[in-house]
Amino acid sequence: MYYNGQTLTQDVHFQDHIEHGVPVQIYNHEMHYDIGFIEHYDEHYIVVNNTPYARECYRFVSRPGY
Repeated sequence: MYYNGQTLTQDVHFQDHIEHGVPVQIYNHEMHYDIGFIEHYDEHYIVVNNTPYARECYRFVSRPGY
């Protein structure tokens, strides 16, 4: 489905990760910020570990097998 390290940008990417229980890693610039499972998303935020992350401020990376 997704390869380890693939950047996620589209709603379908986030929905797939929710449906299949694939974790995501969150980066602020090049610094690792958090890792976990997507709980919810909308056009502005991705919620991971009960924390909303602004889509325009963070990079979301697929981590299958983590």
